[in-house]
Amino acid sequence: MNFIDNIFTDFSEIHGDRAFGDDDALACGMARLDREEVLAIGIRKGGSLKDRIKRNFGMPSPEGYRKALRCMKIAEKFGRPVISFIDLPGAYPGVGAEERGQAEAIARNLLEMSRLRVPTISIITGEGGSGGALALAVADRVLILSNAIYSVISPEQCAVIMWRDAAQRELAAAALRISAPEIAALGCVDEILPEPREGAHANREASFEMLASALQRHLAELKALPINDLVAARQAKFRNIAQFYTEG
Repeated sequence: MNFIDNIFTDFSEIHGDRAFGDDDALACGMARLDREEVLAIGIRKGGSLKDRIKRNFGMPSPEGYRKALRCMKIAEKFGRPVISFIDLPGAYPGVGAEERGQAEAIARNLLEMSRLRVPTISIITGEGGSGGALALAVADRVLILSNAIYSVISPEQCAVIMWRDAAQRELAAAALRISAPEIAALGCVDEILPEPREGAHANREASFEMLASALQRHLAELKALPINDLVAARQAKFRNIAQFYTEG
């Protein structure tokens, strides 16, 4: 939300999924990028411990993903591009979330985002964890900050599953290939955005300006394309990501 608050103006938040409730871990709203009207989606992790617990440490529930999809369909109706900021360890794994259809909510977002008839951009700003991140990242352009990670599972969870020992997280991280350059080499992201050496938080104003410039550049390129070509290219990109071939 720090990026949304500092890059966009006139952010007007939309609440609720019109089915169960609202989700404090995920925020959606109409906003302006320079003079361009867009839909902005962001994760709220919280600051204090009490706030983090309230927001499930930034892990969205089914109603969060359904709220995001509801807002994306509104944006599509009015021809507004969709921009999502992703920084989450994964979707919320609680019993209640599973009872309310977490897997279905994520799958529905994957399907609907793949055919949205507006330009879409996703930016991985910190953690891009599992299907919870992918449910907001089926986009025409997927960008990643140079110190961010993007992975099917966290290294700690992977180590517990594979070696029954979370201490093996470094070995798991190496095998998962989660860093920005490794992810870019697999074709899972379209551009790595450089951060200050110490991270985006070390020079916030420069980071906001850099990201705003990148968003405006990519948005201009996407808006120049016919919408049918845009949707076809998006679907082809995700069908071809991370394909591996072996001989014989």
